Amino acid sequence: MSSRNSRRWASSFVKMAEAIGKSNIEATTTTSTSTATSTKSGSRSLWPSVLRWIPTSNIHIIAAEKRLLSLVKTPYVQEQVNIGSGPPGSKVAWFRSASNEPRFINTVTFDSKDDAPTLVLVHGYGASQGFFYRNFDALASRFKVIAIDQLGWGGSSRPDFTCRSTEETEAWFIDSFEEWRRAKNLTDFILLGHSFGGYVAAKYALKHPEHVKHLILVGSAGFSSETDAKSEWLTRFRATWKGAVLNHLWESNFTPQKVIRGLGPWGPNLVKTYTSNRFKITSPSDVMNQEESQLLTDYVYHTLAAKASGELCLKYIFSFGAFARQPLLQRASEWKVPTSFIYGTDDWMSYTGAQKARESMPVPSEIIRVPQAGHFVFIENVPGFHSALFYACRKFLSPDNYEDLPFPDGLISA
Repeated sequence: MSSRNSRRWASSFVKMAEAIGKSNIEATTTTSTSTATSTKSGSRSLWPSVLRWIPTSNIHIIAAEKRLLSLVKTPYVQEQVNIGSGPPGSKVAWFRSASNEPRFINTVTFDSKDDAPTLVLVHGYGASQGFFYRNFDALASRFKVIAIDQLGWGGSSRPDFTCRSTEETEAWFIDSFEEWRRAKNLTDFILLGHSFGGYVAAKYALKHPEHVKHLILVGSAGFSSETDAKSEWLTRFRATWKGAVLNHLWESNFTPQKVIRGLGPWGPNLVKTYTSNRFKITSPSDVMNQEESQLLTDYVYHTLAAKASGELCLKYIFSFGAFARQPLLQRASEWKVPTSFIYGTDDWMSYTGAQKARESMPVPSEIIRVPQAGHFVFIENVPGFHSALFYACRKFLSPDNYEDLPFPDGLISA
């Protein structure tokens, strides 16, 4: 990761806290039924939002998800997949809490052709499966699309996060995903992970390669460590008072979500400003209209403001500056699954880490860069992202002539 990208990342860590806006999110009167399991946070939803300090709950999350996915034309099924339960004090990281209630993974599955290959989507840090809402229709035309909220995120269960090491934290996500796979009886699927979800997907494929036939890493985090990078800038920055404060906040597991919760009923204002600035569409023909922007903002707020759980993974997976504590680059020689990397040309996650990893990978790999897009390439340049993804999956979509398919116009092979 370059020093310029490190500076951009460090700045973004506190950007949400500085972006408090002036406009309230309009109240929505849409109602929704949900299959989510009732929780204590869900029972609080019976109170009017204005009377609660944090106006959200799991029920609110699922309802906001349903409203956002109303923009998708392809029929889908939403379910809470039971991945089991364990006694208090269990040695299993994602069981270890004061509760022995079953854990659930929020899952949406879209209608598809019977013979379509299965594509599983894993979101990144601070996100959830609904972030792929602009892609579901196009992807469902060629794949059986299944998208999940990782454990501790979105509409999934949010058990107490009790991990105290990188190894335990990785197990939290990898092993809970494996329990979900078993519950769904899936194998031989294409696995796509974005950002931190790319890190999880890659670590899962390293541990369970027998179930993944192709790996797609979109703006993936976790390839470079602090020692791999020429991080003189970061060292100097930590020596300043601002750097010392930010590094302390990081090591104290302070997250942007805590700012949102701390603002209580004013939290939606902050999220509205954040989403309007964060998801800038470069194509004039693809700019979000007011309804879409409102639905996305509402969804993002509810997923971020709910109980802290999976978000607390941050300091155990990355050191300050988004450098992996156990970088994927160091395990490139162990790679067992063919891999396609997709990056926006303006992504602050540098593709150079993937280039270095590719040199040691014993399996086929390729890097595709999408112009006019940053870290959220699948929102910012939808046609470009779909073109890159379909090309990455050409072996499964066009098995008879995939070797003869030309590289798509407008994309960049790195």
